[in-house]
Amino acid sequence: MACAALPETLSGWAVERPGPVASGPLTAVRRPVPEPGPGDLLVKVEACGVCRTDLHLAEGDLPPHRPATIPGHEIVGRVAAAGAAVTRFRTGDRVGGAWLRATCGECRYCRSGAENLCPASRYTGWDADGGFADLTLLAADYAYPLPESQDAATLAPLLCAGIIGYRALRRCALPPGGRLGIYGFGGSAHLAAQVALAEGARLHVLTRSARARQLARELGAVSTGDAYDRPPEPLDSAILFAPVGELVPVALAALDRSGTLAVAGIHLTDIPPLTYQEHLFYERNLCSVTANTRRDGREFLETAARIGIRVTTTPYPLGRAPEALGDLAGDRVQGAAVLLPDPDFSPS
Repeated sequence: MACAALPETLSGWAVERPGPVASGPLTAVRRPVPEPGPGDLLVKVEACGVCRTDLHLAEGDLPPHRPATIPGHEIVGRVAAAGAAVTRFRTGDRVGGAWLRATCGECRYCRSGAENLCPASRYTGWDADGGFADLTLLAADYAYPLPESQDAATLAPLLCAGIIGYRALRRCALPPGGRLGIYGFGGSAHLAAQVALAEGARLHVLTRSARARQLARELGAVSTGDAYDRPPEPLDSAILFAPVGELVPVALAALDRSGTLAVAGIHLTDIPPLTYQEHLFYERNLCSVTANTRRDGREFLETAARIGIRVTTTPYPLGRAPEALGDLAGDRVQGAAVLLPDPDFSPS
């Protein structure tokens, strides 16, 4: 049911023509405020993280699922109106919206707890408009209750960067007290690293960014280096966050026997040829990470609260979303970029 006090229009940014960031793939838009369906929440956005997936969508690395979609899937906001069938939330509640938006609930993947592999899965900011706007719709069954005590800007990156990093950490099969290598150290990596450190890992961070290496040392990494450097000891596990296929053989070669490399991104440039003896023999493993389950989300948010995870953000007003996306593409963002409400943003 819509609230009488709601505005008639929303302001945001849509991907009109995917292409390089320099070509301006984002277009400022003003649209009618959508009416929530029976299971939907209309949410007033308090903050929205800028994820590398948003960059892939804007640049066309991921083909559009619908025209002129508003990206953004690390959403923190307040329920402005709720559909008639919603019972978990009410107006005024603080909620989070993440990448996974819907699944069929009936396929063998959903029934087995692997809903992230559901062939009918749908995603926020890809299959439906997301959080690069002042208002958005979320599916109540896939939204997360969020605490009142934490700043919206520091909560936003937890909802994808954090959740996906957590799943990647579990997929890389890090043993207790194990040696973990992280390749690329942006929004997702710096959150996964803190979970690993809290669980007793020895962390090695390999990234081209000097600022990111400094952050890694501040968080507790025992060594840092360039993305193509060899860590000072063999790795039990590694996670590749950088979308650079050339780093796959680099990371595999750094693994100890029976080690596992998890590739965390939704997009990766081509992987060069692998040498069996150098990269895969001795039961070294290579695996991917695909989206997340709601259980991943709940577990990570509970873990983040328990360990007091430190979220490093670079804030931008909503009106500067193209700049945030460009800074992400150019590795100029410290931690995670976050869009905040902007009273001066008014598309024509």
